[in-house]
Amino acid sequence: MTPVELAAENGEIVSENLDGAPLALRGVTVSYGADPVVFSVDMTIAAGSMTAIIGPNGAGKSTLLKAALGIVSPLAGRVTCWGKPLESQRKRIAYVPQRASIDWDFPTQVRDVVMMGLHHELGLLSRIHGHHHAKVTECLTRVGMQDFADRQIGQLSGGQQQRVFLARALAQGADLYLLDEPFAGVDAATEAAIISVLKELRDAGKTVVAVHHDLSTVEEYFDRVFLINRRRMGEGPVAEAFTQDALHATYGGRLGDGLVARAG
Repeated sequence: MTPVELAAENGEIVSENLDGAPLALRGVTVSYGADPVVFSVDMTIAAGSMTAIIGPNGAGKSTLLKAALGIVSPLAGRVTCWGKPLESQRKRIAYVPQRASIDWDFPTQVRDVVMMGLHHELGLLSRIHGHHHAKVTECLTRVGMQDFADRQIGQLSGGQQQRVFLARALAQGADLYLLDEPFAGVDAATEAAIISVLKELRDAGKTVVAVHHDLSTVEEYFDRVFLINRRRMGEGPVAEAFTQDALHATYGGRLGDGLVARAG
C-alpha cells in the first residue's frame, strides 16, 4: 500500500505526492476523432508492482499505454515518470508493443532485434563490442531463445517473436516495463516463460505494466489492476479492486458469468 493509500485508509488528509511513482497520469484525454477514446483518466503505477490494465475491447487500454509513452499526444492532461517529465526519463522505460503492429517481414536477425535494446548505450555511431554481444546472449537466454539468435525474425512463431521482443526490452536494463497484450496469440509455454521473467523483474524492484485481456489469470499473474472503459473504472491491489462489482461496471453485459465468479 502506498503512503497516500495508507493515509486515506487512516482518515488522514494529505496532499498527493507522486515523486516516487514510476508512472502517473492525470486528466489524460485522447481522441482519434470527435469522440474521446480515453477521457480524463488518472492512473498511478506503484513502484515495484505488476499492474494489469483491463477492460473490454475498444475501452482505450492500448491508447492509454501509448499516451503514457508519448506515442500518441493527449488532448489534455499530463504524464510524469518518477515525478519528472516523460522525455527526461525515457532511458528508464522499456516498451513491448503488440505483435500485430510490427512488420515481421523486415529482414533482420533475432540478435539484431535484441541489440536494438542497447541503442541508448550504443548511439548511432558507437562500435559494438564483445560485452554488447554477451548482453544480447544473456537476454535471449533469459527468455529461452538463445538458440535462435541467427534466425530471421519473420521465420519465428508468434510466441517466439514475443519472447525476442521481451529480450529486447530486457537489454535496455529499464526500471519501468510497459507491455501491450504480451500474452495475445502465444502458446502456453511462451506465456509461462514471459510471466516468469516479468515476476523476476518485479521481485528485483522493477515496475511492470501490461495491457491484459485474460481475466482468468489476473489474480495469478498480477498484484495490482487498473480497470478502464474509456474512463477510469477502478484501480488498486487485485484483492481489493478486482471484484464482481468493478468488473460488471467496467464490462457490463460483455463479461462472462464464469469470469465474474472468479473475481468474487
